[in-house]
Amino acid sequence: MKNLFLYMFAALMLVSCKQEAKETTADVQETVEKEIAYASFGQKIDAVNVLATNEMHEKYKGLKPGDTFNIKMGGTVKEVCQVKGCWMTVDLGDGEEAVVRFKDYEFFVPKNISGKEVVVNGSAYVKELSVAELRHRAEDGGKSEEEIAAITEPQKTYVFMADGVLVEED
Repeated sequence: MKNLFLYMFAALMLVSCKQEAKETTADVQETVEKEIAYASFGQKIDAVNVLATNEMHEKYKGLKPGDTFNIKMGGTVKEVCQVKGCWMTVDLGDGEEAVVRFKDYEFFVPKNISGKEVVVNGSAYVKELSVAELRHRAEDGGKSEEEIAAITEPQKTYVFMADGVLVEED
């Protein structure tokens, strides 16, 4: 009986001392950051705590013109200003997009990043764009004269004023 207790105690000690390698969220995030290489523009930011586009779309839906909040969002670039890279649009899903501008025009992004993944940090808000602004944006985006002339009404637009951008590298 004495040996039985001794064996049980030894077995218990072996099981309780076993070290398990647990992967933390920080380890996973670090791995993701190492796998995706980014080019950085504007203020230095990281790819941690990034809101997905579908979540961002839901947040935008709850805003009224004049509301604003600071956040970091990720998404796919749909279009970029072809004049100097001074704005881009990011797909929010469901046919919606956010126009991303760059704080105080301190930096621009490359003109060839359509389809690439980005992370943007800054302020999100809703704005009603005038016909003149929409036409100017269409012209900068390389739209045809017919497409520009077809813009006849102001539009409620989701806007993001970025102070830092990460662009997925090839």
